[in-house]
Formats: sequence, structure tokens, C-alpha cells
Amino acid sequence: MRQFSLESMRAAQRPRYAGSGRAHAAPAQAYADPSLPIDLAALEPYLDPALFEAAARRAALLQIGGDEVVRAHGLLSPDEIAEALAKYLGLEIDPLDDDAPPDSERILEAAKTGVLRRIDSDGRARITLAPRGSGIARLGAALERDPRLVEGLRLASPERLSAYVRRIGATELAREAVLGLHSRRPDLSAAERGSQSLRVFAGLIAAAALALGLVSPAALLLATEGFLGTAFLAWIGLRLRACFVRPEGIEPLRVPERALPVYTIVVPLYREARIVPRLVAALRRFDYPLEKLDIKLVVEADDPDTRYAIARLRLGAPFEEIVAPFAGPRTKPKALAAALPFARGSFLVVYDAEDEPDSDQLRKALAAFRGAPQSLACVQARLTIDNASDNWITRQYTAEYAALFDVFLPSLARMRLPIPLGGTSNHFRTEILRHVGGWDPFNVTEDTDIGIRLVRFGYRIGTIDSTTYEEAPAKFMPWLRQRTRWFKGWVQTYLVHMRAPRRLMGELGLRGFLAFQLLVGGTVLAALVHPFFLGLVIYDALSGVFSVPSEMTTEELRRGLALSVLAAGYAGSALIGLIGLKRRRMLRLAPVLVTIPFYWLLLSLAAWRALYQFMRAPYKWEKTEHGFARTSRRQKQTRPARPVRVGASGRLRPDPRSA
Repeated sequence: MRQFSLESMRAAQRPRYAGSGRAHAAPAQAYADPSLPIDLAALEPYLDPALFEAAARRAALLQIGGDEVVRAHGLLSPDEIAEALAKYLGLEIDPLDDDAPPDSERILEAAKTGVLRRIDSDGRARITLAPRGSGIARLGAALERDPRLVEGLRLASPERLSAYVRRIGATELAREAVLGLHSRRPDLSAAERGSQSLRVFAGLIAAAALALGLVSPAALLLATEGFLGTAFLAWIGLRLRACFVRPEGIEPLRVPERALPVYTIVVPLYREARIVPRLVAALRRFDYPLEKLDIKLVVEADDPDTRYAIARLRLGAPFEEIVAPFAGPRTKPKALAAALPFARGSFLVVYDAEDEPDSDQLRKALAAFRGAPQSLACVQARLTIDNASDNWITRQYTAEYAALFDVFLPSLARMRLPIPLGGTSNHFRTEILRHVGGWDPFNVTEDTDIGIRLVRFGYRIGTIDSTTYEEAPAKFMPWLRQRTRWFKGWVQTYLVHMRAPRRLMGELGLRGFLAFQLLVGGTVLAALVHPFFLGLVIYDALSGVFSVPSEMTTEELRRGLALSVLAAGYAGSALIGLIGLKRRRMLRLAPVLVTIPFYWLLLSLAAWRALYQFMRAPYKWEKTEHGFARTSRRQKQTRPARPVRVGASGRLRPDPRSA
């Protein structure tokens, strides 16, 4: 068979639509081939024969509707596809250009089901359908069984219906994005400030400490150090335990293309105009059928630069731009919640604007899901820093990420403990994500929160051996603002889930409950008190008391405990960082681990800033801007996307002439 360049075939495509976008009349005999499915038969008159043949083969290969192939490759516009289907089925087109409200409040369901019910001015019910893929065949079969259905139905493209829902249902969408979780489970939402039982418990602790301090200040100091030291040693012990748990790798899923499900990708964007082209290029590199991707770019209404950068690329399917509502806090989870009603995929993954994931990551995630019980609700890919060589901050960041994502989180997954998810590359079963309430727009570390919530609902979280490259902030103030947000979110998450400690223990189990105390509460507490432990050790060292035996046993205990906790903390972090760097094959960065004490002091500064901000502005989201990296590990490994051609097998594949 002769090979055709997709671009040249598009150029050769004879124009069949004009002006209003409605289809010109096609000869009746064009629809006479009964062997073709409806989605192909309707489109055949409007495509070049060679291009139509390639699209038909591609549809058969993927076991999807021909309209999906035509839409994904931009051979016809969504409205042109809808016009052709309407003409073939004998239905009217609904332009959805009015403001007639639906006859029910379930407008959010219209985007997911493709069915919109409204009432005409004369009081008659009007149903608008936006079928795609197999839905077209089902519609055709229904009309064949009962031709009278034609009178009450109209057609629209899924894209036009989605835009209509976002316009007419803006209030409902905003309410769902901002208050959806709070309305269903207020006890799990950070919008609720405080807990009576938690305040009572904190008051009792404070009263007991005050009483002990009045009786014996030395005893109070020793008890405080003893409690904190024991907690930190347990926190360090959990991290050290992770060093000796080897995670299992998962090979990419190699199944027929037709068996792959639709996969939704959600990317929230705010002030990211400079890296939009790079983001789009990274998303297009996935080893996954374009026709089975559903990519949502979520933007803010007052961010014209990012929206213009997207518009300049003239993105068609599978990309869709969604504008986050103004209502509520301006946070990443609110943007994610705004996209969730429009997600079509059985699985959903979140990426940040600067992310560059491995091309096989979606397949590896599916391999993990299909090789596990349905209770596996989420898998976390491994994050690493792309601009590791920029400076000392990015090198510390790289070692920290290597310890967390290459050692610690995979080990927690193997030990069946709760996992505080990273902010990106979380792959979910979409229905489970909806079942647990989606993201909390009031929690500024929505990833950690939803990771704990999934386990509370009885689901499991795993990890996959697939990498996503991220850009780390290379300057101090952007780094500080980002870390402040993380610590503030961990405080929120801890207080939200500790509103009912007994219930939390019952849902997580004793091991999970204790792990939660260490992973979330312990991380914040360690950063807050680290300067005091360090100060005590430095004071004792400068005073020379380490070389002079103390007459007080309690004083010796205090000194030994402070020194032991500090030394164990530094050594444990250095060890897990070293193992992580070794697994990343980046041991050249190991010398940066010597400066961990200085890095911890910066973390303490961020923790105290977060505590202050939590009191004053708990929902404030300090944006981290990207696109300023000076070095890149990933750039040397990637190659530009290559043109596509139509092969004899029906695949739309890279053209070897461009290599």
C-alpha cells in the first residue's frame, strides 16, 4: 500500500465545510455501504479516500469509533463530525448557543454522560446527545428500533456540550469544586477550623505541663526532651527501616492497544506561559494511543499569558482547556476539583506544569493496577529533580527527593503503611477518587491529605518504578515559599485527620495510626524543634560540660538524649539520601549530604513561617513559578517528536524519513 504523510494528506483534503461550519449536502449513495459502522459511514463522504482508509484501520486496531480517530488527529473539527453524524442519522444539530437552563440540577452529569435535558419555550422536553465512540453505535441501534425517537433528539459535539455545561453550569461547577467535599464530609475538609475534642486535649496537655513546670522545671525539661526525643528516634527508625526494604519493579503493560482504557491527564496551570510548549511536548511523548488520552489543562481566568500560550499552539483533541472558578481559595486542589467532573478516563493522573514523565509511565501504572486487587486506588511515580546541577539548593533537593521517592515511599508501600503522596504523578482509579470526595480545595497539600483519606476509606496506595522529572526552585525565596506551603499543609492535614483520633485509629489500624503520627505530625514537629535541640548541644559543647561528668543523673540523660537524637537524625538522613542517590546513579552529588545540618535549619525556618501563616492565612497558596532552570538532566535524553505517517497496518506511526 502506498504510504501517506498525515500532514500532506490533510493538505490534500478537499474542503467540505464552509461558513457556519455546517456540512454541505452529501449524495445519498455515499451512505449506502451497510458493512461500515455508523461512526465511519457517516464520515466517509467528508474524508479523502486514502485518509479514510487509514482512519478505519486505526479504529479497528484500537477497537474504538472512527470518530475518535478523526477527532484525535484533527482530520475534521468536532462540529464537523457532529454535523456529519446528524445528517446520517436524520437528526437536528443543537448549537447550544442559548442560555436555556436544563430541566434539573444534574447539569454536571451532562458532561460525563453526554445527555442534556432541557425544556423548550413551548414546554416540550428537549434532549441533546453528544455521543462519541461506541455511544454512536448504541444511538444508531436505538433509532433503528424506534425511528420515532428522532423527533425528540438533537445532536451536539462533546466539546460543544462540555463548553455549554461550563458556561450554564458555572455556579454548580464552582459550588462542587469549592464545597463538594465539605458538603458531603465536613469532618474531612480543612474548611472546618479546629476541633473541640482536639482543643480540650491540647488544653489538658498544656495544663499538665504548666503544673509540672511549677513543681520542677528540670523535670519538665527532661520530660519534654524525653517525649520529643523518643518520637524523633521512632521517626528516624522508620526511615532507617526503609533503607533495608527493596521495592519491586513493574514492567510496562504490554497488551493489545485495543485493551487500553481512556486515561485522563490533569495539569493545573497558573503563570506558566513560558513552559507551556515544553509541557505539551512532554505530554505528546507518551507511549499511549492519542485517541485514548483525555488531557485537561486547568487555567485561571485572570492568567491571560498562560491562556494565550495555550491558544497559540492551536491544540485540538485530546487537549481541553478548563477555567477554574473564581470562588473559594486560589489553590491547586480547587483547580483539580474543577476538572474532575469532566474526566472521561477510567484512570486519572495529575502532573505539574514543569513535569516531564517517562514515556511509558501510563503503561506502568496500568500494569500496577491490573496486577493488584481493586482496592489499589492510587500509585505514585517517582519524582526526581531535572536541574540538579544548578546550585546547592537544587542538589539538596535532589538528594531529598531520591531519599523520599526512591527509598522511603516504596518501602512504606511494601509495609502497607499510609503514604503521603507527592504533589504530582499520582495515578488514580477515577471512580474511587470521586468516591472519596476528590481533592480538598482548602488543603494546600492536597496530595498528603488524599493519600491519608484513601487509606481511611479502606483503599491501598502503591508506587511504580517510573520517573517524572521536575524543576526545583533554585533561589532561596521561591524555595522558602514552597516549603512553607508544604509544612502548612501538613499541619492542616494532621489537624483534619486527628479530629476524631479513635475513629482514625480504627480506620488506619494501630500501625497505620502510629505511622501517620510520625509521617505527618512528626515531620512538622521535628522541623519546629530542631533548632532547640541543636542549640542545647552547641551550648553544652561550648560550655565544656560534655567533658565534665555531671552530678545529676537527669542532666546526663538530657545531654545524652539531645546529642543522640541530633546525631541519629543527621546520620539517618544522610544514609537514606545516600541510598537514594545510589539508586538514582547520582552518587556524584553525595558530598552535599555533609551539609544536611544547614539544610535542616532552613527547613526549620520554613516550618516556623508555616505555623505563623497557618494562624494568619491558612488557605494562602504561594505560587512556585517554573521555567528558570539553568541545567537539565532530561534534555540530553529526549528527542523531538517526529512526524506521523499512515502504515499498511493502519497505524499512525513515526515517519522514518524524518529520522
